[in-house]
Amino acid sequence: MDETLVNFSLHAIEPGFVSFLQVTMRERLSLWAVFSLTDIFVAESIAVMSVDLGSEWMKIALVKPGVPMEIVLNKESRRKTPVAVCLKENERLFGDSALGAVKNPKVVYRFLQSILGKTTDNPQVAQYQKHFPEHQLQRDEKRGTVFFKFSEELQYTPEELLGMILNYSRGLAQDFAEQPIKDAVITVPAYFNQAERRAVLQAAHIAGLKVLQLINDNTAVALNYGVFRRKDINSTAQNILFYDMGSGSTTATIVTYQTVKTKESGTQPQLQIHGVGFDRTLGGFEMELRLRDHLAKHFNEQKKSKKDVRENLRAMAKLLKEAQRLKTVLSANAEHMAQIEGLMDDIDFKAKVTRSEFEALCEDLFDRVPGPVKEALAAAEMSMDEIEQVILVGGSTRVPKVQDVLLKAVGKEELSKNINADEAAAMGAVYQAAALSKAFKVKPFLVRDAAMFPIQVEFSRETEEEDGIKTMKHNKRILFQRMAPYPQRKVITFNRYMDDFVFYINYGDLGFLSEQDLKVFGSQNLTMVKLSGVGSSFKKHSDAESKGIKAHFNMDESGVLILDRVESVFETIVEEKEEESTLTSKFWKCLSILCVYIHTHTFLNIIKKNYNIMCVCFHRTWKHHFQPVWWWQLRAKYGQKPEEKSDAEKVEEAEADKKSKPQKKSKISEDITVELEVNDVLDPSTEDMEVLQDLTDRDLEKQEREKTLNSLEAFIFETQDKMYQDEYLAVVTEEEKEQITGKLSEASNWMDEEGYTAGTKELKEKLSELKKLCKAMFFRVEERKKWPDRLAALDMRAASITSSIQRVINETMTWKNETVAEQEKLSPTEKPVLLSKDIEAKRSFLDREVNYL
Repeated sequence: MDETLVNFSLHAIEPGFVSFLQVTMRERLSLWAVFSLTDIFVAESIAVMSVDLGSEWMKIALVKPGVPMEIVLNKESRRKTPVAVCLKENERLFGDSALGAVKNPKVVYRFLQSILGKTTDNPQVAQYQKHFPEHQLQRDEKRGTVFFKFSEELQYTPEELLGMILNYSRGLAQDFAEQPIKDAVITVPAYFNQAERRAVLQAAHIAGLKVLQLINDNTAVALNYGVFRRKDINSTAQNILFYDMGSGSTTATIVTYQTVKTKESGTQPQLQIHGVGFDRTLGGFEMELRLRDHLAKHFNEQKKSKKDVRENLRAMAKLLKEAQRLKTVLSANAEHMAQIEGLMDDIDFKAKVTRSEFEALCEDLFDRVPGPVKEALAAAEMSMDEIEQVILVGGSTRVPKVQDVLLKAVGKEELSKNINADEAAAMGAVYQAAALSKAFKVKPFLVRDAAMFPIQVEFSRETEEEDGIKTMKHNKRILFQRMAPYPQRKVITFNRYMDDFVFYINYGDLGFLSEQDLKVFGSQNLTMVKLSGVGSSFKKHSDAESKGIKAHFNMDESGVLILDRVESVFETIVEEKEEESTLTSKFWKCLSILCVYIHTHTFLNIIKKNYNIMCVCFHRTWKHHFQPVWWWQLRAKYGQKPEEKSDAEKVEEAEADKKSKPQKKSKISEDITVELEVNDVLDPSTEDMEVLQDLTDRDLEKQEREKTLNSLEAFIFETQDKMYQDEYLAVVTEEEKEQITGKLSEASNWMDEEGYTAGTKELKEKLSELKKLCKAMFFRVEERKKWPDRLAALDMRAASITSSIQRVINETMTWKNETVAEQEKLSPTEKPVLLSKDIEAKRSFLDREVNYL
């Protein structure tokens, strides 16, 4: 199979689509090789989706039967959708439609990712307010986070707005799949901490999605890369650095690929995240903001207006949109003319911008490009010599200056571009969704992600010094080291507590973060855990040995830390008499069966062969419970008589026997009541869920009404046009024609006057009435249209049957004539060749053939 790249160089095609076309045939075919449906008996929905949730764009991918992996197109038939929602009084708009509302930027909410799980004093909240001054950000007194004030009655948290967007993404996927979808894998930046990850999960919950996993976007990219290069992965470790610069941030990730042996599925390929470096604010959006301000400066200098364009929110929104276009064009051209019609006060704007000007504006940003690479190498404890290749990911890596600075920093001959920079994360995430779904079976590809931030448990305990003075000692125990693989479970044991106590779950040493990153990071304290029931468990099991208070932790597939449970564990020694009692019970059951055969020859032979063994097994039981006369007779006849021992020897033997036997211990566990007090960011309240559901229901009603309205308009227009066509005029009487045209004209007038404010029910009734009126006419036309083809088919069939029947008749008559002629040549005394059974067989054959035809 030819693996030549299909490479289109069309300026009209957006970069993401060009990247999509640049896929080898091998990759397309290999999709079918890694996917297969398992046996499915009952499943309401077997399609799964992924959402690559970026700061500016989201890409949605889908897996369903017959569609192994595919990017979902939005309503504008684009492969990526802006992460934006526009809230109007009576409707919500999403994606490109939301961004189209530049006339009123106050109601358009975007770039929400940067303020998820952030308190009002976080530097990124202040930065967001600076970038989008049109929004009213206020403090949520209960959570300490921010919310958007939409009106006096309505306010929305970032999680709620993101939930609306995720629900919209779900709708797009469902339309594409033509079936309901609930299961999804969502990407998040690798540097998201616990509060930020919980915020995304809350948004997904609002959207009605069941999150199979939050996968780090860099891990999703690495998985996508590995899946299509499975055959190239072997036992030798291959280290690859993925450099991902998106709209809002930059991440560098060092991934190691190699095959490993597993108990479950043998030797399989594996990727392991070894090092991650990041810059939360280095991305294409910051470059666009600088271009926007540069264009605003140009406009003010032209002095076509006395007003400062920077004070006009609508004009600045237009300039930002043009800056985004300009940045893309300057990646391929040395200069370009920026132009906007009616920027402000009906004044047109035009200005030439060069690539060198753009690079000068962003000089300090380009200086930060090598930073994430250095951090990733330090975290992995590697050097660039150990990295085989550097692969570019993310739309902002297309900026030439970014590539120049990065190439110099890594010291490689070239930067690899052998992956779809825009869609790799979405495709890797949907592969993981299929792997986690019960409806699909994919070839295993092991993923070992890494927790970027260490987590520890802290607690204080009273200790007594040698001089008798009591002091409080603060203890720290590392739960997960930096870059520890997950998912993973851990148990922390507290050995010296006998009463209720408190411990804390906090982040560990974050010294590897810069001072600015620490401010953005937020609270380093996660949760205070209050335990109750510890003291009562000790009182309840006072005669048992304590094995400590055990806290069970789980870092799940989403990188979210969960305290599963806490238990107080004890051990107690099982009394020997209990064991003997069990043995005695079993013995009596066996003996009751044996006694039935006590006088048989077979039983005596068994006793003769196994007497000494039975004595060992049942010595104590015989001695204390059952010593019949016949047993002593058998013992005297077949057994060996032991030598008599002194009483002292018997006591010494008994003590030695007791010590040699291991004591049987039993584990006792008591669940401890846990009360959690969140110290970083509280989860959003679910009180406003009904309001969001109302908004969703309203959107669905609006969509249904628009669909019905469009159907009614189309029916009226198309039918009015048909009433002038000969094929329709031929099938109606003059009276029918006047009735239909009159009703259509009446409906058209109604649409112009009342129809556009009518409800869905009324519109459906109007459409149903018109369809009923025109049903007979449409039926006649359709029938007449079908006549020529159907009649031609009938003629062909009749001719075919006639031909076939004639052939059978001819063959039969030929056989008859030939056989009769041959028979006439024979003497009546000879054996005939014309047999009655043959004649009957030919007649039956003729009947069958005619009936069949």
